[in-house]
Amino acid sequence: MTLMLADKMKRLWHTRQVDAEWERLRRMPRYTPTVTDVLGPPLELVDAASFLYMHQEILERQIYRFRCARPDPLIIDGGANIGLSIIYFKRLFPQARIIAFEPDPTLFATLTRNMAAFGHPDVRLLPLALWNQHTTLEFESEGADAGRMVAMQEGSRRLTVSAVPLGDYLCDPVDMLKLDIEGAETEVVMSCAARLAAVRHLFVEYHSFSSQPQTLHTLLDIFHRHGFRVHIQTPLVSPQPYWARREHLGMDMQLNLFGYRQEA
Repeated sequence: MTLMLADKMKRLWHTRQVDAEWERLRRMPRYTPTVTDVLGPPLELVDAASFLYMHQEILERQIYRFRCARPDPLIIDGGANIGLSIIYFKRLFPQARIIAFEPDPTLFATLTRNMAAFGHPDVRLLPLALWNQHTTLEFESEGADAGRMVAMQEGSRRLTVSAVPLGDYLCDPVDMLKLDIEGAETEVVMSCAARLAAVRHLFVEYHSFSSQPQTLHTLLDIFHRHGFRVHIQTPLVSPQPYWARREHLGMDMQLNLFGYRQEA
């Protein structure tokens, strides 16, 4: 067998292995911990379905991609989950300075191990929730990517977590502020609005809960007043909202809000 043929066979074998691993993840029951090597180093998962969704959004579509003139942007990651967003940011900017928040203790432990496995000991990991003050809050753990500080459903696992105001971390210029905090986003953004001048790119995942008043107008007003242009995408669509509105974990709408500064 020639070296060229051997190399081709090796690549084919590797491709089949990767395809088999993706298929295994797609078939896994919800909320079943596992480990995968599809990204290279072993990555711990708490739920294969949420990982597949995050992989598509973060690594394939690259929704968090942004430009930065310096090689070491300051990134604040609110709601880091198992660390996929951090892995992406570090691939985009290997020297990035990242502060990551994750209040769910199971996810935080997984996040910590994943950062060690991927060689990112410089990321500052904080087992804290973001809120409008220093306090403790009741937190409902969904088991994957939807833990929150607001009422979810009967039978969910409830914990007490420590919370800190985001404004405490906006003293220096922030190149990217990502907030995926499952319903706490409006309260948190309102509490630190006066410091958003320090932020260049602001991503907020907005959650509209059918049982609560909507606050999208409040967020958009803050974006506008503090100099951001806005782009909006939605991962949760109701094709005929007058007739039937889809709901997921109590949400009747979910939006990705991308705030950015107009280039000179």
